[in-house]
Amino acid sequence: MAAVICGSLAFDTIMTFEGRFSEQILPDQLHILNVSFLVPALRRDFGGCAGNIAYSLKLLGGRPLPMATLGSDGADYVERLKAQGISTEFVRQVQDTYTAQAMIMTDRDNNQITAFHPGAMMQAHRTRIAARSDIRLGIISPDGREAMLEHAQQFKAAAIPFVFDPGQGLPMFNGGELEAFIDQATWVTVNDYEGKMLCERTGLSNAEISRRVQGLVVTLGAEGCEVWEGGEKTLVPPVKAREIVDPTGCGDAWRGAMLYGLEQGWDLPRCAALGNQVGALKIASRGPQNYEIAGLKV
Repeated sequence: MAAVICGSLAFDTIMTFEGRFSEQILPDQLHILNVSFLVPALRRDFGGCAGNIAYSLKLLGGRPLPMATLGSDGADYVERLKAQGISTEFVRQVQDTYTAQAMIMTDRDNNQITAFHPGAMMQAHRTRIAARSDIRLGIISPDGREAMLEHAQQFKAAAIPFVFDPGQGLPMFNGGELEAFIDQATWVTVNDYEGKMLCERTGLSNAEISRRVQGLVVTLGAEGCEVWEGGEKTLVPPVKAREIVDPTGCGDAWRGAMLYGLEQGWDLPRCAALGNQVGALKIASRGPQNYEIAGLKV
């Protein structure tokens, strides 16, 4: 069975700052912020939430169907997906615009500053979701605002269970819109910061959100994650990474593993535990789609 992965396909320009952002930014001078960071290491990777999640799910043996939009410069990404055996059925190319671009700078403490140009992603709503016998579930990850709103409605209308994962797209929506996402979704996933914003904007606690869906997962980075079901919290312990190299794409790797577990019919804590394993493997590798899972216990 397949999983539709709504989100971005992007080119990531990843830079490494060897110092700490906190040592370069004066808190009392933020109103006149003017900083420059020397980044000796720079590389360009295939990225974007849909691509990263699809990569993780495919590694685990799932069947991802990324639903995303590329620009006129996206031919290399299409070929990469095909080479990995990932379907491009729902990947659309739009001419006269760039593929989404993320410029990501990471400091020595793995803090990140990101600039994102959406480009062709803003046309993602042009591809629609419909019921199909081979599609078992889906996920809405950060995408164009209109696409996120419409794809949630389409998943619901097609009776396809889906994960709502707003990520960095969360600030685009007000409390009422976020509540509508929650009420349409089957599961919700957020990191700790996003979870606090989601609660603040909706006026709902984690426990209350979890009662409106089958489960809410709040990822806590190196602290593991919280699984909320029916108002009750279960802490799923972290998996220690062999080394900390690059956090870019860790959340997407985690979500690909969660989708795999949901496809298998696992309970949510077991899905989260696999996500923690895959996230630990990803953080030990540079780039969001360059890690391997050899030796992983599924």
